[in-house]
Amino acid sequence: MIREPVVAGQFYPADKAELKSMLSSFMDAKAVKEDVLGLVAPHAGYIYSGSVVGAVLSRVKIKDTIILIGPNHTGRGKPFSLMASGTWRTPLGDVQVDSELADELLESSKYLLADSEAHQLEHSIEVQLPFLQYFKKDFKIVPIILGSGDPIALKAIGKEIGRVLNDSAVDALIFASSDMNHYESQKTTQKKDRLAIEAILEMDPDLLISRIEKQNITMCGYGPAAVMLSAVKEMGGGKPELIKYQTSGDVSGDFSAVVGYAGIIIKPISPLVGLAKEALESYVRERKIVKPVKLTEEMKGQAGVFVCVKKEGELRGCIGTFEPTRKNIANEIIYNAISTATEDPRFEPVTPGELKDLDYTVDVLTHPEPVKSIAELDAKKYGVIVQAGYRRGLLLPDLEGVDTPEQQIEICRQKGGIGPDETVKLYRFEVKRYH
Repeated sequence: MIREPVVAGQFYPADKAELKSMLSSFMDAKAVKEDVLGLVAPHAGYIYSGSVVGAVLSRVKIKDTIILIGPNHTGRGKPFSLMASGTWRTPLGDVQVDSELADELLESSKYLLADSEAHQLEHSIEVQLPFLQYFKKDFKIVPIILGSGDPIALKAIGKEIGRVLNDSAVDALIFASSDMNHYESQKTTQKKDRLAIEAILEMDPDLLISRIEKQNITMCGYGPAAVMLSAVKEMGGGKPELIKYQTSGDVSGDFSAVVGYAGIIIKPISPLVGLAKEALESYVRERKIVKPVKLTEEMKGQAGVFVCVKKEGELRGCIGTFEPTRKNIANEIIYNAISTATEDPRFEPVTPGELKDLDYTVDVLTHPEPVKSIAELDAKKYGVIVQAGYRRGLLLPDLEGVDTPEQQIEICRQKGGIGPDETVKLYRFEVKRYH
């Protein structure tokens, strides 16, 4: 089955050369491509939302398979419709459906059903394809149209997608197609959109759905966004970033009744960082100590670990262990993350309201080795331990503003309460830093 374009010549040019020219005008050639797990981008006419989609996809390494999730504007088809086979055609060529992955999702899902009718006149997926084709000639899609806002179903579908991708060799991008608030004033739309965007940036599908309902935010694709967030969380979480926001009024000049457009990407984080984030947040919110369910290879074994958090670029807490104190690295991360939030003497305990603003790093330390002289140190490569009797001071490597071993040693003496003239033993160690 070939799904012919239905909004070419309306939402975007039907002429291939004209379409390519317009797409080129939206792209940022200087943007650095990044690995992305999921994203949200708008699906309006290109003259209104094209610059937002272009800004987002200019930052994304387009994968071989893309799960494209859009809302149902037509009312046709089943509530949760997956087109499991066929070809989508645009002026730039044909895109195949990844039938193998589609079948896996259908077999694993309680809600998704094979259905092509919902896709036939729906524009929310179609308009994204030329943007993707501009950057990559050969990729496959799994098109999903959601016609229901049932929060239980949306979160379940997201978890099902996440589990399938976790167990599959397919590295897929999860693309949620959505405009934001519709046809209210610029001021009202910006206010409402800010609430929805904040929920997405907090990686919280429940909060997004709640705000949509309570604040009457007419974000047409909140369902696709909630599914994408749930899927990414099931895959270990990610780091969201708002790339661009604007409204139709910014283009047309009419601010009386606008539509909002937001472009958001979610970049992968290390499973170690994901565990630190989960542990810290669970304890701060609920005083709950999480238990590691699935250990990656990097979480096995034993090592000293430091968990550090920053808020708006400034250190907010950093606690760790010189040497292992737990049965594995996963547990070392959990307890040090909790200590970072609650026991760093330099700071007040982290509050729930701060969680959304925190950035995490996890440093896994090698076993410290003694050094005979300062010549064996390197401030960028090695961390340092300075010891005098039972007093010790430790400093991680490659810290901003610490450029020499002499500076490292001085700071370590201060941290360990060791005088400048006391005889000390020096140790060095390396770290593997996870972001």
